[in-house]
Amino acid sequence: MTELEKLKAGLEYCYDDPEVDALKQRAIVMCKAYNAIDDTDYEAQYLHLQNMLGSVGEKVWIAKTFNCDNGKNIFIGNNFTGNYNLTVLDLREVHIGNNVMIGPNTLITTVGHPLSPMGRRRHLGIVKPIVIGNDVWIGGNVTVLPGVHIGNNVVVAADAVVAKDVPHNTLVGGVPAKELRQLEDDTLL
Repeated sequence: MTELEKLKAGLEYCYDDPEVDALKQRAIVMCKAYNAIDDTDYEAQYLHLQNMLGSVGEKVWIAKTFNCDNGKNIFIGNNFTGNYNLTVLDLREVHIGNNVMIGPNTLITTVGHPLSPMGRRRHLGIVKPIVIGNDVWIGGNVTVLPGVHIGNNVVVAADAVVAKDVPHNTLVGGVPAKELRQLEDDTLL
C-alpha cells in the first residue's frame, strides 16, 4: 500500500510522504489565497470556500485566518460561522452539520501520532474522521481530537479538549471535556 492508501484506510502512515505532502501543499496555497481575500467581500470568500472544501452549504462564513491540511475532506452544512484562527487538520473527513458556530482559536484535528518514540521518529501519523452535529456551539480555544463525534444541540465550553464522543443535548467543558449538564432542545417545542 502507498502511504496515502494507508492514510485513507485508517492505518499508520508516513506524514511526510510526497503524496500526502502534496495534499497539504495544495491546502497551504488555497488557505493563503482565501486569507488574502478582502475581509468584506463575502461573495468572493464563499466562492473560494466552495472550490476549496469538500462541500459548503448556504450562509457559510469563516473568518481570517483559516488553515487546513487538505480542504477537500471538510463538509459544512448550512448557516455556519467559523471565527478567527480556525484550524482544521482534515487529512480524514470532518463533517459539520447545520447551524454550527465555532469560536476563535479552535483546532479540529483528525490527526494523531504514536505514543512510541520510534513511531514519531519515523514520522508516523494516524487519522480518524470527526463528526459535528446540528445546532452546535463550540467555544473559543477548543480542541477537538481525532475520531470524536459531537451530537446535535451540544455546547462545548471555551478552552475544552474534546477527547471522546459527546451525546446530543449536552453541555461539556474542561480538560478533558466532561458533561456539565443536559440541554433542552427548544427546536422540538
